[in-house]
Amino acid sequence: MSDDRELRIALREGPFHVALRAAVEARGLTLDRLRHRLEERGLRVGMTSLSYWQQGLRRPERPESLRAVRALEEILILPPRSLMGLLGPPRPRGRGQGNGAPPGPGGSYPSVLEPSRALSALLHDLDGVADDRRLHIGGMYETLQIGPDRSIVRRETLQVMRAQEDAADRHIIVYRGDLGCDVERVRIRALEDCRVGRVRRDGPTALVAAELLFDRALRIGETQVLRYELADPSGVETTEYERGFRFPAGQYTLRVSFAASALPVGIRRFARHDHGAEDHDHAELTLNAHHAVHLVADSLQPGLLGIRWSWL
Repeated sequence: MSDDRELRIALREGPFHVALRAAVEARGLTLDRLRHRLEERGLRVGMTSLSYWQQGLRRPERPESLRAVRALEEILILPPRSLMGLLGPPRPRGRGQGNGAPPGPGGSYPSVLEPSRALSALLHDLDGVADDRRLHIGGMYETLQIGPDRSIVRRETLQVMRAQEDAADRHIIVYRGDLGCDVERVRIRALEDCRVGRVRRDGPTALVAAELLFDRALRIGETQVLRYELADPSGVETTEYERGFRFPAGQYTLRVSFAASALPVGIRRFARHDHGAEDHDHAELTLNAHHAVHLVADSLQPGLLGIRWSWL
């Protein structure tokens, strides 16, 4: 073990996320490198999960996650069960376990985007609710640009929605940055048929919520087209992008393009039912001549889907 005093204290006193973060810092490994080391042992853990474990926003509970923790003890050169012993008993699961939002059919924000407490607070500030069903997404086209520094330099979204209730006059968007994101630098710009209203940010969880205001209130059955841009100049290296859908939706298209000087070595599409679930649909993607890949999904059910990639 290292003589690092902070690490020794963290391993002795916990909690788990503090000890894990101290161990990673003491060994000088990046989360991407940790992910690769786990994959070499046949264990697949996403960058988002590793990031959340370090921040205390989620904790490993599934059998595969616990196997990954045991492997991390070896990779980080820690005493056996030093991390496992800090996890304690599994948390209770099921409906009504304090996820901060109403349950019900179709899903809610916390099922596709964690952490729910911080998100609930942001929505409350915007007079919004997690279970808002006033608008149905008929179609969405999203394009991302990955820059030479391997960060997302631009995200543009074109969205078509139909009102399911009278008086819908806005749409709330939620952005979750990668670990290290400076939410104060995140900017949302309305491009067509909307304007930006109130914006709320939560630094510790890298969450940003913002209103996109319509020019009038819609009646049931009326449609609204929105086009907006989100820029995050934090320069944080990223390895995946996912979009969560709380309710059934129409078609979703995601296109990701890479700078010619920073091309990934492996790209896959993926889908999962909720934030803590395993991928249930995944396939390799191949860069085209424009250094881009895309996915198209129709008749969407609640869940998440996206694209992830690896760097050398």
